[in-house]
Amino acid sequence: MVQETSKTTLIIGASTNEERYSFKAFHKLRAAKHTVYALGFREGMLADTPIHTEHQAAWKEVDTVTLYLGPARQESYYEYLISLNPRRIIFNPGTENESFEKRLRDAGIETEQSCTLVLLATNQY
Repeated sequence: MVQETSKTTLIIGASTNEERYSFKAFHKLRAAKHTVYALGFREGMLADTPIHTEHQAAWKEVDTVTLYLGPARQESYYEYLISLNPRRIIFNPGTENESFEKRLRDAGIETEQSCTLVLLATNQY
C-alpha cells in the first residue's frame, strides 16, 4: 500500500543528533512527504524545521504524535498532547507508558506501541 495522504506529525524528543531515532524518523517522514513538527529539549534545526522547546499552540490538526521520550519525562506533556487531540500517538520502543496510554484512549486518542521507522519502511504509517 502506497502512502496517499500526508499525515501531519509531531515528533516529541526531536534531536539534531544523527544517531538518534527521532532524527532518522524526521528525515524518513519528510521523505514520505509528511508535514513534520519537532519538539525537543534543545533548540536546533532539522533541515528547514526548527526544533521547539516549548509547546506550540499553533500546531493544529496534528494527525500523529510519535514519542521518543521515556515515561519519566512524559508527564509534563500529558495535558498538552490531549489538548492537541491527535488521531493517534505512537509509543516507540522504550517509551511505553500504560497509564498515559489509558488516559489517551479515555480521551478518544488511538495509541500504538510500535516503531515509526518500521511503520514507514513497511508502508503501514
